[in-house]
Amino acid sequence: QVQLVESGGGLVQAGGSLRLTCSASGRTISTYGLAWFRQAPGKEREFVAAFSWSGGIPSYADSVKGRFTASRDNAKNTVYLQMNSLKPEDTVVYYCAASPPRSTSISRTHEDYYANWGQGTQVTVSS
Repeated sequence: QVQLVESGGGLVQAGGSLRLTCSASGRTISTYGLAWFRQAPGKEREFVAAFSWSGGIPSYADSVKGRFTASRDNAKNTVYLQMNSLKPEDTVVYYCAASPPRSTSISRTHEDYYANWGQGTQVTVSS
């Protein structure tokens, strides 16, 4: 079982930047599918960005494309989410997620693809 811990959230003004970090322990995640999701109170969890287990270029939700960049450092067992040009509507809790490679018809942009989740980190963007 892999444990995930997010950090780097906080309060920032609109137009500002934050970098979220997701540190993994318990397993090496170099072959895992990895993703970032976010969730506002009372709403469903929303896909933000995802890597496939084979690596490659991450995919992004349209709402963050061009502003957010996901990256992974397998040597550090860590995933990052660089968030630029932040908007008040980006104010939510952000979660990282991981899944070992498996055969499934579930899209990696759907939360059901992932078995392991962090506790989340709050991002607040003031206008």
